[in-house]
Amino acid sequence: MSSPASGRPEVHGAGSLVDERQVRALPVTARGQRTRESLVAAARRVFERDGFINSRLTDIAREARTSIGTFYTYFDSKDEIFTAVLQVAQDDMLHPGLPRVEEDPQNIAAVLEASNRAYFEAYRRNAQLMVLLEQVATINPDFRALRIQRAKVFTTRVMRWVESMQESGVADRSLDPLMASRALTSMVSRLAYYSFALGEEWDVDAMVETSTKLWFNALGMTLPGPTAD
Repeated sequence: MSSPASGRPEVHGAGSLVDERQVRALPVTARGQRTRESLVAAARRVFERDGFINSRLTDIAREARTSIGTFYTYFDSKDEIFTAVLQVAQDDMLHPGLPRVEEDPQNIAAVLEASNRAYFEAYRRNAQLMVLLEQVATINPDFRALRIQRAKVFTTRVMRWVESMQESGVADRSLDPLMASRALTSMVSRLAYYSFALGEEWDVDAMVETSTKLWFNALGMTLPGPTAD
């Protein structure tokens, strides 16, 4: 049975959210890598402070304490460095570092709860970028495609997990795994969006508990009760 714990297929996320062809290859020298990382970190601060539309390349270069000429050594445009910023956030959200949980049917609740918690915490860390991605996707077809790909990546991983639960006889086999996964990931994603991006500020423990129960109910599973002595 596949587990969504760290180091194995996770419930929330899989693959890459960003098309690697949208950014240049990484610099080969350590100095070049440090300069690029400094530019990406500076760009994130500027984007989160000023928004995507109002951010200027000169502001990013100034924030990174470098010249605009140096910026163009590593990036061609604001779109390209925004994509690079999203790559960093992607790594955090896809691999948030879940605790290892043994692959046992009795641990399904713990695995799912840990995965939901890790997703919510990662989303909170990257909430401002998620808002920007939502906004830019409405005006830029490339980032709209990226937004769609992001949803597909998360849905695909959850679908594989649902299929493994169905094959193990734990989840309702009459459910379409793809449709069920899209519904569940949309639920969790929007809950995180409203809480952390739009400022509703739900308690994370309550979000984890509620979303985990809803996943179990939706998939026709039962939360394991305490074992008898």
